[in-house]
Amino acid sequence: MARKTSLREFQMNFAQRLRDLSTKKTLSSKLGFQVGSENWFVDLADVSEVIPVPNLVTIPLTQDWFKGISNVRGKLYSIADFSQFQGATATPISGERRVVLIHEKLMEGSGLMVSRMMGLRNPELFSPESNGIEGKSWVKATFLDAAGARWHELDVVALTKNTKFLEVSL
Repeated sequence: MARKTSLREFQMNFAQRLRDLSTKKTLSSKLGFQVGSENWFVDLADVSEVIPVPNLVTIPLTQDWFKGISNVRGKLYSIADFSQFQGATATPISGERRVVLIHEKLMEGSGLMVSRMMGLRNPELFSPESNGIEGKSWVKATFLDAAGARWHELDVVALTKNTKFLEVSL
C-alpha cells in the first residue's frame, strides 16, 4: 500500500530539497516560474523557499502591487504581486499561485507572488536572446528554450535595490 503524504509534509520536504540544492556550489539548475504569460527563472541561491499564498494583511496607502504582510512561521514577510509590479494585470486567484520567498541574505522578509511554479530548469539548454529588458533592471538576461519559448532570468539583487520595489507607499 502506498504511503500517503500530507501537503504540509510534501512542502516541507520540497523546501528542504531547495535549501540543500542552493547550498551546493555546482548550481546548474534554476527555479522556473510563470508570471502571467511570461516564463521566468531565478538562481536557487536567491530563494529561501516557495510556499502557497499565505493569509495576507493588507496595508492601507500602499501600491496596488503590494499585497500586504504575512506571518510565515513566526516571521513577517512583505508580499508583492510580481506581475502587477511590472505593470501587468494582477496574478489571478488560483490553486497554482505561489509565493517565492527571497533569501534573507539579499532582503529580509520579502516574497514575490507568481502565477505558478515551472520546476527546475537547466540554463545550459537555453540559448541567449538578449541582455535584459530596457527599463527593467531586474531582468538579468532573456533566453529561448528548445521549443522557442522566451524565458527571463530574474536578477534578485537588482530587484531588491530597485527604488520602485523598495517604496511601497503611495
